[in-house]
Amino acid sequence: MVIEERLLAVPSLLARVGAGDATAVREIVARYGNLVWSIARRYEAADAEDAVQEVFLDLWKSASRFDPTVASEATFIATITRRRLIDRRRTARRRPQDQANEQPHELTLEEVAAEGSSPATSAEAAEAARALDQLRPEQRQVLVMATCHGMSHSEIAAQTGMPLGTVKAHARRGLSSIRAALLGVQKEES
Repeated sequence: MVIEERLLAVPSLLARVGAGDATAVREIVARYGNLVWSIARRYEAADAEDAVQEVFLDLWKSASRFDPTVASEATFIATITRRRLIDRRRTARRRPQDQANEQPHELTLEEVAAEGSSPATSAEAAEAARALDQLRPEQRQVLVMATCHGMSHSEIAAQTGMPLGTVKAHARRGLSSIRAALLGVQKEES
C-alpha cells in the first residue's frame, strides 16, 4: 500500500509526456522503444519504422489519458501500439481503392463459375447468378463485396458509406432471398 502511494505520488513518464516534458519524451522512447519496435515488426514488417513513429506520435497525443490505477505504462503503450498498427493495416487495405477512386472489379458468379471445373459447379453458379440478379441492387452489391472480395461488414460499410446495420440487413435479406430462390428452383426440378 505504501509503495503504491509512493508510485502514484511520482508522476509517470506518460503523465510527464502529457504535461509537455521534452525529457520525458526522450525517456519514454528509450525505455519503451524496443517494446513498440517488436510489436510493430509483427504487424508491419516492411514498414515498421514509419509505424513506430506514428505510434510515438499517438502516444504523445494520448499520454494524458493514461491512468496508472487502470494499467501499467507498458500495458498502456502496448495497447496504443497494437491499436495504431491495426488501424494502419486496415487503412492500407483500403488505400489502393481510395487512391484510384474506383470501385473494385465486381466479379460475377459467371466468372467464378468459369473457374470451376465440373459442369455441376457451373450449373449451380448459374442458378445462384440468376437468384443474385433478382435482388435489389444494394443487396447484390453487399453480397458481391462480401463473397467475391472477402470484405467484412465493417469494410463494406466504410467503402459504400452505408451504416453498418444496413449492410448487415442487406446481407441477411439478400442471402434469405437467394436461399428461397434456390430452394424454389430445386423444388420445380424435382
